Amino acid sequence: MSQKVRVRFAPSPTGPLHIGGVRTALFNYLFAKKHGGDFILRIEDTDQNRYVEGAEAYIIEALNWLNIPFDEGVGKEKNYGPYRQSERKDLYSQYADQLLTSGHAYYAFDTSEALDQHRKEHEENGKTFIYNWHNRLKLTNSLALSEAEVQQKLQAGEEYVIRFKSPQDETLILQDLIRGEMQIDTNVLDDKVLFKSDGMPTYHLANIVDDHLMEITHVIRGEEWLPSLALHVLLYRAFGWESPQFAHLPLIMKPVGKGKLSKRDGDKMGFPVFPLEWKTDSGDVFSGYREDGYLPEAVVNMLAFLGWNPGTEQEIFSLDELVQSFELSRVNKSGAKFDPDKTKWFQAHYLQEMDEGVLVAQFKSLLKKKGIATTVDVDKIVSLLKERATFVQDLWTDGSFFFETPTDYDEKASKKAWKDGTSEIMKTVISLMKETEDFSAANISDKIKGWITSNEMGFGSVMMPLRLALVGEMKGPDVFEIASLLGKDESILRIENAISKLG
Repeated sequence: MSQKVRVRFAPSPTGPLHIGGVRTALFNYLFAKKHGGDFILRIEDTDQNRYVEGAEAYIIEALNWLNIPFDEGVGKEKNYGPYRQSERKDLYSQYADQLLTSGHAYYAFDTSEALDQHRKEHEENGKTFIYNWHNRLKLTNSLALSEAEVQQKLQAGEEYVIRFKSPQDETLILQDLIRGEMQIDTNVLDDKVLFKSDGMPTYHLANIVDDHLMEITHVIRGEEWLPSLALHVLLYRAFGWESPQFAHLPLIMKPVGKGKLSKRDGDKMGFPVFPLEWKTDSGDVFSGYREDGYLPEAVVNMLAFLGWNPGTEQEIFSLDELVQSFELSRVNKSGAKFDPDKTKWFQAHYLQEMDEGVLVAQFKSLLKKKGIATTVDVDKIVSLLKERATFVQDLWTDGSFFFETPTDYDEKASKKAWKDGTSEIMKTVISLMKETEDFSAANISDKIKGWITSNEMGFGSVMMPLRLALVGEMKGPDVFEIASLLGKDESILRIENAISKLG
Protein backbone atom coordinates (compact mmCIF):
# COMPACT_ATOMS: atom_id res chain seq x y z
CA MET A 1 0.00 0.00 0.00
CA SER A 2 1.87 3.05 -1.26
CA GLN A 3 -0.69 5.61 -0.07
CA LYS A 4 -0.89 6.16 3.69
CA VAL A 5 -3.71 4.10 5.19
CA ARG A 6 -6.51 6.27 6.57
CA VAL A 7 -9.65 4.71 8.04
CA ARG A 8 -12.58 6.28 9.81
CA PHE A 9 -15.18 5.30 12.38
CA ALA A 10 -18.26 7.41 11.68
CA PRO A 11 -21.03 6.85 14.24
CA SER A 12 -24.23 8.88 14.58
CA PRO A 13 -24.72 10.48 18.02
CA THR A 14 -28.24 9.06 18.46
CA GLY A 15 -27.65 7.23 21.78
CA PRO A 16 -25.10 4.93 23.41
CA LEU A 17 -22.63 3.06 21.23
CA HIS A 18 -23.78 -0.55 20.69
CA ILE A 19 -21.20 -3.33 21.01
CA GLY A 20 -21.48 -3.83 17.22
CA GLY A 21 -20.33 -0.25 16.69
CA VAL A 22 -17.48 -0.76 19.13
CA ARG A 23 -16.36 -3.83 17.15
CA THR A 24 -16.36 -1.73 13.94
CA ALA A 25 -14.21 0.90 15.70
CA LEU A 26 -11.83 -1.81 16.96
CA PHE A 27 -11.35 -3.40 13.53
CA ASN A 28 -10.68 0.05 12.02
CA TYR A 29 -8.17 0.78 14.79
CA LEU A 30 -6.38 -2.58 14.36
CA PHE A 31 -6.18 -2.15 10.58
CA ALA A 32 -4.83 1.41 10.87
CA LYS A 33 -2.18 0.47 13.44
CA LYS A 34 -1.15 -2.66 11.53
CA HIS A 35 -0.39 -0.53 8.46
CA GLY A 36 1.05 2.50 10.27
CA GLY A 37 -2.01 4.52 9.30
CA ASP A 38 -4.47 6.99 10.87
CA PHE A 39 -7.69 6.16 12.70
CA ILE A 40 -10.21 9.01 12.35
CA LEU A 41 -13.40 9.69 14.29
CA ARG A 42 -16.07 11.54 12.33
CA ILE A 43 -19.44 12.34 13.89
CA GLU A 44 -22.29 11.90 11.40
CA ASP A 45 -24.90 14.19 12.90
CA THR A 46 -26.77 15.39 9.79
CA ASP A 47 -29.99 13.88 11.22
CA GLN A 48 -30.56 16.57 13.86
CA ASN A 49 -33.99 15.13 14.81
CA ARG A 50 -32.34 12.02 16.25
CA TYR A 51 -29.41 13.82 17.90
CA VAL A 52 -29.01 12.84 21.58
CA GLU A 53 -27.21 15.09 24.06
CA GLY A 54 -24.14 13.38 25.55
CA ALA A 55 -23.88 10.68 22.88
CA GLU A 56 -20.78 12.16 21.25
CA ALA A 57 -18.90 12.42 24.57
CA TYR A 58 -19.99 8.83 25.35
CA ILE A 59 -18.47 7.57 22.07
CA ILE A 60 -15.14 9.27 22.79
CA GLU A 61 -15.06 8.04 26.40
CA ALA A 62 -15.82 4.47 25.29
CA LEU A 63 -12.93 4.44 22.76
CA ASN A 64 -10.56 5.86 25.39
CA TRP A 65 -11.67 3.32 28.03
CA LEU A 66 -10.96 0.47 25.60
CA ASN A 67 -7.51 1.93 24.82
CA ILE A 68 -8.36 2.35 21.12
CA PRO A 69 -8.32 6.17 20.93
CA PHE A 70 -8.64 7.92 17.58
CA ASP A 71 -5.67 9.81 16.09
CA GLU A 72 -7.70 12.55 14.48
CA GLY A 73 -11.24 13.86 14.88
CA VAL A 74 -13.44 15.90 17.22
CA GLY A 75 -11.13 17.50 19.80
CA LYS A 76 -8.01 16.23 17.94
CA GLU A 77 -8.32 18.43 14.87
CA LYS A 78 -5.78 18.04 12.08
CA ASN A 79 -5.89 19.20 8.44
CA TYR A 80 -9.11 17.47 7.41
CA GLY A 81 -11.69 19.05 9.73
CA PRO A 82 -14.22 19.94 10.80
CA TYR A 83 -15.07 16.39 11.92
CA ARG A 84 -18.77 16.85 12.67
CA GLN A 85 -20.95 16.66 9.55
CA SER A 86 -23.26 19.38 10.88
CA GLU A 87 -20.27 21.78 10.74
CA ARG A 88 -19.49 20.75 7.14
CA LYS A 89 -22.95 21.30 5.66
CA ASP A 90 -21.92 24.31 3.53
CA LEU A 91 -19.63 21.96 1.62
CA TYR A 92 -22.19 19.56 0.29
CA SER A 93 -24.36 21.77 -1.93
CA GLN A 94 -21.45 22.51 -4.32
CA TYR A 95 -20.97 18.74 -4.83
CA ALA A 96 -24.71 18.25 -5.41
CA ASP A 97 -24.49 21.05 -8.02
CA GLN A 98 -21.50 19.34 -9.64
CA LEU A 99 -23.58 16.17 -10.14
CA LEU A 100 -26.48 18.22 -11.57
CA THR A 101 -24.12 19.91 -14.04
CA SER A 102 -22.54 16.63 -15.15
CA GLY A 103 -25.96 15.01 -15.63
CA HIS A 104 -25.46 12.40 -12.88
CA ALA A 105 -28.25 13.92 -10.76
CA TYR A 106 -31.52 15.78 -11.25
CA TYR A 107 -34.11 17.87 -9.39
CA ALA A 108 -37.27 16.02 -8.35
CA PHE A 109 -40.34 18.00 -7.26
CA ASP A 110 -42.72 15.09 -6.53
CA THR A 111 -44.70 15.65 -3.34
CA SER A 112 -44.79 12.90 -0.73
CA GLU A 113 -48.55 12.59 -1.38
CA ALA A 114 -47.92 11.94 -5.09
CA LEU A 115 -45.25 9.35 -4.31
CA ASP A 116 -47.55 7.64 -1.78
CA GLN A 117 -50.24 7.47 -4.48
CA HIS A 118 -47.78 5.82 -6.92
CA ARG A 119 -46.76 3.30 -4.25
CA LYS A 120 -50.41 2.49 -3.55
CA GLU A 121 -51.23 1.95 -7.24
CA HIS A 122 -48.21 -0.32 -7.67
CA GLU A 123 -49.18 -2.36 -4.58
CA GLU A 124 -52.72 -2.81 -5.93
CA ASN A 125 -51.17 -4.32 -9.09
CA GLY A 126 -48.86 -6.55 -7.02
CA LYS A 127 -45.75 -4.50 -7.88
CA THR A 128 -43.19 -2.48 -5.92
CA PHE A 129 -42.72 1.19 -6.74
CA ILE A 130 -39.10 2.11 -7.47
CA TYR A 131 -38.17 5.62 -8.57
CA ASN A 132 -35.64 4.97 -11.39
CA TRP A 133 -35.02 4.64 -15.15
CA HIS A 134 -38.31 2.89 -15.94
CA ASN A 135 -40.60 5.67 -14.65
CA ARG A 136 -38.54 8.82 -14.02
CA LEU A 137 -39.60 10.45 -17.30
CA LYS A 138 -43.26 10.15 -16.20
CA LEU A 139 -42.67 11.87 -12.83
CA THR A 140 -42.22 15.51 -11.79
CA ASN A 141 -38.50 16.12 -12.21
CA SER A 142 -35.97 18.05 -14.26
CA LEU A 143 -35.54 15.11 -16.67
CA ALA A 144 -39.23 15.26 -17.66
CA LEU A 145 -39.83 19.03 -17.42
CA SER A 146 -38.50 21.79 -19.65
CA GLU A 147 -35.67 23.97 -18.37
CA ALA A 148 -38.08 26.92 -18.08
CA GLU A 149 -40.48 24.85 -15.93
CA VAL A 150 -37.64 23.76 -13.66
CA GLN A 151 -36.40 27.36 -13.20
CA GLN A 152 -39.95 28.52 -12.50
CA LYS A 153 -40.40 25.88 -9.75
CA LEU A 154 -37.03 26.72 -8.18
CA GLN A 155 -37.76 30.47 -8.23
CA ALA A 156 -41.19 29.88 -6.72
CA GLY A 157 -39.43 28.12 -3.80
CA GLU A 158 -41.11 24.77 -4.42
CA GLU A 159 -39.69 21.98 -2.30
CA TYR A 160 -37.40 19.61 -4.14
CA VAL A 161 -34.85 16.87 -3.64
CA ILE A 162 -31.81 16.10 -5.77
CA ARG A 163 -31.78 12.45 -6.89
CA PHE A 164 -28.91 10.40 -8.26
CA LYS A 165 -29.48 9.21 -11.83
CA SER A 166 -28.73 5.48 -11.66
CA PRO A 167 -27.33 4.02 -14.90
CA GLN A 168 -29.48 1.69 -17.01
CA ASP A 169 -28.62 -1.79 -18.38
CA GLU A 170 -25.24 -2.13 -16.74
CA THR A 171 -23.68 -4.93 -14.68
CA LEU A 172 -21.68 -3.31 -11.90
CA ILE A 173 -18.70 -5.31 -10.58
CA LEU A 174 -18.12 -4.55 -6.87
CA GLN A 175 -15.08 -5.60 -4.84
CA ASP A 176 -15.14 -6.25 -1.09
CA LEU A 177 -12.04 -7.18 0.92
CA ILE A 178 -14.07 -9.69 2.98
CA ARG A 179 -16.73 -10.88 0.53
CA GLY A 180 -14.77 -10.83 -2.72
CA GLU A 181 -16.41 -9.94 -6.03
CA MET A 182 -20.12 -9.13 -6.30
CA GLN A 183 -22.24 -8.22 -9.33
CA ILE A 184 -25.22 -5.85 -9.38
CA ASP A 185 -27.66 -5.19 -12.20
CA THR A 186 -28.04 -1.38 -12.18
CA ASN A 187 -31.66 -1.72 -13.40
CA VAL A 188 -32.73 -2.77 -9.88
CA LEU A 189 -31.24 0.35 -8.22
CA ASP A 190 -33.47 3.26 -7.28
CA ASP A 191 -32.54 6.89 -7.83
CA LYS A 192 -31.61 7.71 -4.25
CA VAL A 193 -32.13 11.17 -2.76
CA LEU A 194 -28.76 12.92 -2.25
CA PHE A 195 -29.83 16.40 -1.18
CA LYS A 196 -32.94 18.08 0.21
CA SER A 197 -34.21 21.60 -0.33
CA ASP A 198 -33.62 22.38 3.39
CA GLY A 199 -29.89 22.46 2.49
CA MET A 200 -29.04 19.15 4.17
CA PRO A 201 -27.43 16.26 2.32
CA THR A 202 -28.52 12.67 2.88
CA TYR A 203 -26.07 10.23 4.42
CA HIS A 204 -25.00 8.92 0.99
CA LEU A 205 -23.73 12.20 -0.41
CA ALA A 206 -22.19 13.51 2.82
CA ASN A 207 -20.43 10.20 3.47
CA ILE A 208 -18.85 10.01 -0.01
CA VAL A 209 -17.77 13.66 -0.04
CA ASP A 210 -16.28 13.42 3.46
CA ASP A 211 -14.45 10.16 2.79
CA HIS A 212 -12.96 11.68 -0.37
CA LEU A 213 -11.93 14.99 1.25
CA MET A 214 -10.52 13.19 4.30
CA GLU A 215 -8.51 10.92 1.97
CA ILE A 216 -9.98 7.72 3.44
CA THR A 217 -8.28 4.71 1.82
CA HIS A 218 -10.35 1.88 3.36
CA VAL A 219 -13.99 1.93 4.44
CA ILE A 220 -14.47 -0.80 7.08
CA ARG A 221 -18.10 -0.84 8.20
CA GLY A 222 -20.99 -3.12 9.18
CA GLU A 223 -22.81 -5.48 6.84
CA GLU A 224 -25.95 -3.32 7.03
CA TRP A 225 -24.22 -0.89 4.59
CA LEU A 226 -23.78 -3.55 1.90
CA PRO A 227 -27.01 -2.54 0.04
CA SER A 228 -25.57 1.02 -0.29
CA LEU A 229 -22.27 -0.13 -1.79
CA ALA A 230 -23.43 0.05 -5.45
CA LEU A 231 -24.64 3.64 -5.04
CA HIS A 232 -21.44 4.67 -3.24
CA VAL A 233 -19.22 3.16 -5.94
CA LEU A 234 -21.36 4.89 -8.64
CA LEU A 235 -21.03 8.22 -6.81
CA TYR A 236 -17.23 7.94 -6.79
CA ARG A 237 -17.38 7.22 -10.51
CA ALA A 238 -19.72 10.15 -11.16
CA PHE A 239 -17.33 12.53 -9.40
CA GLY A 240 -14.34 11.04 -11.22
CA TRP A 241 -12.72 10.18 -7.90
CA GLU A 242 -10.78 7.06 -6.95
CA SER A 243 -12.92 4.87 -4.71
CA PRO A 244 -11.54 3.61 -1.37
CA GLN A 245 -11.41 -0.14 -0.76
CA PHE A 246 -14.47 -1.50 1.05
CA ALA A 247 -14.82 -4.19 3.71
CA HIS A 248 -18.20 -5.10 5.22
CA LEU A 249 -18.03 -6.77 8.64
CA PRO A 250 -20.43 -9.60 9.55
CA LEU A 251 -23.37 -8.97 11.88
CA ILE A 252 -23.17 -9.87 15.57
CA MET A 253 -25.90 -12.44 16.21
CA LYS A 254 -27.97 -13.28 19.31
CA PRO A 255 -26.51 -15.89 21.70
CA VAL A 256 -29.62 -18.04 21.18
CA GLY A 257 -32.16 -18.05 18.36
CA LYS A 258 -31.96 -16.12 15.11
CA GLY A 259 -31.39 -12.47 14.34
CA LYS A 260 -28.87 -9.83 15.35
CA LEU A 261 -27.88 -8.98 18.89
CA SER A 262 -30.12 -6.37 20.52
CA LYS A 263 -30.40 -4.56 23.83
CA ARG A 264 -33.34 -6.81 24.69
CA ASP A 265 -31.12 -9.91 24.47
CA GLY A 266 -28.79 -8.31 27.01
CA ASP A 267 -31.68 -7.37 29.33
CA LYS A 268 -33.15 -10.87 29.08
CA MET A 269 -29.90 -12.79 29.60
CA GLY A 270 -28.20 -10.38 31.98
CA PHE A 271 -25.21 -9.06 30.03
CA PRO A 272 -24.39 -5.55 28.74
CA VAL A 273 -24.56 -4.64 25.05
CA PHE A 274 -22.98 -1.21 25.62
CA PRO A 275 -19.36 -0.46 26.60
CA LEU A 276 -20.31 2.07 29.31
CA GLU A 277 -23.45 2.59 31.35
CA TRP A 278 -26.02 4.90 29.72
CA LYS A 279 -28.71 6.86 31.53
CA THR A 280 -31.62 8.24 29.53
CA ASP A 281 -33.47 11.48 30.28
CA SER A 282 -36.49 9.41 31.29
CA GLY A 283 -34.43 7.69 34.00
CA ASP A 284 -33.76 4.33 32.28
CA VAL A 285 -30.31 2.91 32.96
CA PHE A 286 -28.61 0.54 30.51
CA SER A 287 -25.71 -1.42 31.94
CA GLY A 288 -22.19 -1.12 30.54
CA TYR A 289 -19.19 -3.45 30.53
CA ARG A 290 -17.11 -0.96 32.50
CA GLU A 291 -19.62 -0.54 35.32
CA ASP A 292 -20.31 -4.29 35.41
CA GLY A 293 -16.67 -4.78 36.34
CA TYR A 294 -15.19 -5.97 33.04
CA LEU A 295 -11.62 -5.05 32.19
CA PRO A 296 -11.11 -3.24 28.85
CA GLU A 297 -8.57 -5.90 27.77
CA ALA A 298 -11.21 -8.62 28.18
CA VAL A 299 -13.81 -6.67 26.16
CA VAL A 300 -11.32 -5.95 23.35
CA ASN A 301 -10.16 -9.59 23.21
CA MET A 302 -13.81 -10.79 23.11
CA LEU A 303 -14.80 -8.28 20.38
CA ALA A 304 -11.81 -9.20 18.20
CA PHE A 305 -13.09 -12.77 17.98
CA LEU A 306 -16.56 -11.69 16.86
CA GLY A 307 -16.11 -12.37 13.17
CA TRP A 308 -12.29 -12.63 13.01
CA ASN A 309 -10.01 -15.54 13.76
CA PRO A 310 -6.21 -15.63 13.73
CA GLY A 311 -6.03 -19.02 12.00
CA THR A 312 -4.27 -20.51 15.05
CA GLU A 313 -5.38 -21.99 18.39
CA GLN A 314 -4.38 -18.82 20.27
CA GLU A 315 -7.29 -17.09 22.01
CA ILE A 316 -5.63 -14.66 24.41
CA PHE A 317 -4.32 -11.59 22.58
CA SER A 318 -3.00 -8.34 23.97
CA LEU A 319 -3.87 -5.24 21.94
CA ASP A 320 -0.36 -5.23 20.43
CA GLU A 321 -0.69 -8.89 19.44
CA LEU A 322 -4.07 -8.16 17.83
CA VAL A 323 -2.51 -5.35 15.81
CA GLN A 324 0.27 -7.70 14.63
CA SER A 325 -2.11 -10.57 13.74
CA PHE A 326 -5.10 -8.70 12.31
CA GLU A 327 -5.92 -9.27 8.63
CA LEU A 328 -9.20 -8.38 6.90
CA SER A 329 -8.82 -11.59 4.86
CA ARG A 330 -9.35 -13.54 8.11
CA VAL A 331 -12.71 -11.86 8.84
CA ASN A 332 -15.67 -14.18 8.23
CA LYS A 333 -18.57 -13.38 5.92
CA SER A 334 -21.23 -15.06 8.06
CA GLY A 335 -22.68 -13.61 11.27
CA ALA A 336 -20.77 -14.03 14.55
CA LYS A 337 -22.70 -15.51 17.50
CA PHE A 338 -22.28 -13.51 20.68
CA ASP A 339 -21.28 -15.67 23.68
CA PRO A 340 -21.66 -14.02 27.12
CA ASP A 341 -19.91 -16.96 28.84
CA LYS A 342 -16.86 -16.56 26.61
CA THR A 343 -16.72 -12.89 27.59
CA LYS A 344 -16.60 -13.97 31.26
CA TRP A 345 -13.87 -16.48 30.39
CA PHE A 346 -11.74 -13.65 28.93
CA GLN A 347 -12.53 -11.49 31.97
CA ALA A 348 -11.46 -14.23 34.42
CA HIS A 349 -8.17 -14.62 32.53
CA TYR A 350 -7.35 -10.91 32.57
CA LEU A 351 -8.28 -10.56 36.25
CA GLN A 352 -5.72 -13.29 37.10
CA GLU A 353 -3.09 -11.45 34.99
CA MET A 354 -3.78 -8.17 36.73
CA ASP A 355 -1.14 -6.60 38.97
CA GLU A 356 -2.11 -7.72 42.48
CA GLY A 357 -1.47 -4.25 43.92
CA VAL A 358 -4.02 -2.78 41.48
CA LEU A 359 -6.52 -5.51 42.37
CA VAL A 360 -6.03 -4.84 46.10
CA ALA A 361 -6.56 -1.11 45.53
CA GLN A 362 -9.78 -1.77 43.61
CA PHE A 363 -11.03 -4.16 46.30
CA LYS A 364 -10.21 -1.64 49.04
CA SER A 365 -12.22 1.03 47.21
CA LEU A 366 -15.13 -1.44 46.97
CA LEU A 367 -14.90 -2.00 50.77
CA LYS A 368 -14.83 1.77 51.29
CA LYS A 369 -18.01 2.15 49.22
CA LYS A 370 -19.64 -0.44 51.46
CA GLY A 371 -18.52 1.55 54.52
CA ILE A 372 -16.26 -1.22 55.79
CA ALA A 373 -13.17 -0.35 57.83
CA THR A 374 -11.03 -3.36 58.72
CA THR A 375 -7.80 -4.39 60.39
CA VAL A 376 -7.72 -7.71 58.48
CA ASP A 377 -4.87 -8.09 55.94
CA VAL A 378 -6.68 -7.23 52.67
CA ASP A 379 -3.62 -8.05 50.52
CA LYS A 380 -3.59 -11.60 51.90
CA ILE A 381 -7.35 -11.99 51.39
CA VAL A 382 -7.03 -10.94 47.74
CA SER A 383 -4.21 -13.41 47.06
CA LEU A 384 -6.27 -16.21 48.70
CA LEU A 385 -9.50 -15.45 46.80
CA LYS A 386 -8.33 -14.15 43.44
CA GLU A 387 -7.91 -17.54 41.70
CA ARG A 388 -11.64 -18.22 41.87
CA ALA A 389 -12.71 -14.66 40.98
CA THR A 390 -13.92 -13.32 37.63
CA PHE A 391 -14.71 -9.77 38.81
CA VAL A 392 -13.46 -7.60 41.68
CA GLN A 393 -17.03 -7.87 43.04
CA ASP A 394 -16.47 -11.68 43.40
CA LEU A 395 -13.81 -11.01 46.03
CA TRP A 396 -16.60 -9.52 48.15
CA THR A 397 -19.15 -12.23 47.29
CA ASP A 398 -16.63 -14.97 48.15
CA GLY A 399 -14.95 -13.23 51.06
CA SER A 400 -17.48 -10.95 52.80
CA PHE A 401 -17.25 -13.24 55.87
CA PHE A 402 -13.74 -11.83 56.53
CA PHE A 403 -15.37 -8.49 57.34
CA GLU A 404 -18.78 -9.51 58.72
CA THR A 405 -19.24 -11.98 61.54
CA PRO A 406 -21.85 -14.61 60.51
CA THR A 407 -25.19 -14.18 62.29
CA ASP A 408 -26.89 -17.16 60.69
CA TYR A 409 -25.69 -20.44 59.21
CA ASP A 410 -26.47 -22.27 56.00
CA GLU A 411 -29.32 -24.65 56.88
CA LYS A 412 -28.26 -27.60 54.75
CA ALA A 413 -24.63 -27.34 55.87
CA SER A 414 -25.69 -27.03 59.54
CA LYS A 415 -27.67 -30.29 59.40
CA LYS A 416 -24.69 -32.04 57.86
CA ALA A 417 -21.91 -30.54 59.98
CA TRP A 418 -23.40 -30.02 63.43
CA LYS A 419 -24.20 -33.33 65.14
CA ASP A 420 -24.60 -34.42 68.75
CA GLY A 421 -21.21 -33.92 70.34
CA THR A 422 -20.08 -31.27 67.82
CA SER A 423 -20.36 -28.49 70.41
CA GLU A 424 -17.97 -30.37 72.74
CA ILE A 425 -15.49 -30.88 69.88
CA MET A 426 -15.65 -27.15 69.10
CA LYS A 427 -15.02 -26.26 72.76
CA THR A 428 -11.79 -28.29 72.55
CA VAL A 429 -10.87 -26.46 69.32
CA ILE A 430 -11.28 -23.18 71.26
CA SER A 431 -8.92 -24.48 73.99
CA LEU A 432 -6.34 -25.51 71.36
CA MET A 433 -6.56 -22.07 69.75
CA LYS A 434 -6.10 -20.37 73.10
CA GLU A 435 -2.90 -22.40 73.64
CA THR A 436 -1.48 -21.46 70.22
CA GLU A 437 0.91 -18.55 70.68
CA ASP A 438 1.93 -17.96 67.05
CA PHE A 439 -1.49 -17.84 65.34
CA SER A 440 -0.18 -18.56 61.82
CA ALA A 441 -2.14 -20.84 59.48
CA ALA A 442 0.63 -23.47 59.59
CA ASN A 443 0.76 -23.46 63.41
CA ILE A 444 -3.03 -23.70 63.92
CA SER A 445 -3.15 -26.46 61.29
CA ASP A 446 -0.39 -28.51 63.02
CA LYS A 447 -2.05 -28.09 66.42
CA ILE A 448 -5.61 -29.04 65.38
CA LYS A 449 -4.69 -31.74 62.84
CA GLY A 450 -2.27 -33.28 65.35
CA TRP A 451 -5.07 -33.47 67.93
CA ILE A 452 -7.50 -35.01 65.35
CA THR A 453 -4.96 -37.66 64.34
CA SER A 454 -3.89 -38.59 67.88
CA ASN A 455 -7.56 -39.00 68.88
CA GLU A 456 -8.32 -41.02 65.71
CA MET A 457 -11.21 -38.76 64.83
CA GLY A 458 -12.65 -38.18 61.31
CA PHE A 459 -11.34 -34.91 59.84
CA GLY A 460 -14.86 -34.01 58.62
CA SER A 461 -16.25 -34.03 62.15
CA VAL A 462 -13.93 -31.13 63.04
CA MET A 463 -13.19 -29.28 59.80
CA MET A 464 -16.80 -28.96 58.59
CA PRO A 465 -18.24 -27.39 61.77
CA LEU A 466 -15.12 -25.22 62.11
CA ARG A 467 -15.61 -23.81 58.58
CA LEU A 468 -19.34 -23.34 59.26
CA ALA A 469 -18.58 -21.43 62.48
CA LEU A 470 -16.01 -19.13 60.85
CA VAL A 471 -17.76 -18.55 57.50
CA GLY A 472 -21.47 -19.29 58.02
CA GLU A 473 -21.50 -21.65 55.01
CA MET A 474 -19.34 -24.22 53.23
CA LYS A 475 -17.14 -21.93 51.14
CA GLY A 476 -13.89 -20.04 51.22
CA PRO A 477 -10.18 -20.85 51.07
CA ASP A 478 -8.20 -23.04 53.52
CA VAL A 479 -9.95 -22.91 56.89
CA PHE A 480 -6.69 -22.36 58.86
CA GLU A 481 -5.81 -19.43 56.56
CA ILE A 482 -9.23 -17.98 57.39
CA ALA A 483 -8.69 -18.42 61.15
CA SER A 484 -5.20 -16.91 60.98
CA LEU A 485 -6.45 -13.85 59.06
CA LEU A 486 -9.42 -13.33 61.39
CA GLY A 487 -7.07 -13.57 64.39
CA LYS A 488 -7.39 -15.56 67.60
CA ASP A 489 -10.05 -13.45 69.36
CA GLU A 490 -12.40 -13.18 66.37
CA SER A 491 -12.04 -16.90 65.51
CA ILE A 492 -12.88 -17.93 69.09
CA LEU A 493 -15.80 -15.47 69.21
CA ARG A 494 -17.25 -16.96 65.99
CA ILE A 495 -16.93 -20.55 67.26
CA GLU A 496 -18.63 -19.55 70.54
CA ASN A 497 -21.48 -17.91 68.55
CA ALA A 498 -21.95 -21.09 66.52
CA ILE A 499 -22.03 -23.24 69.66
CA SER A 500 -24.72 -21.07 71.21
CA LYS A 501 -26.80 -20.96 67.98
CA LEU A 502 -26.38 -24.50 66.71
CA GLY A 503 -25.51 -26.51 69.84
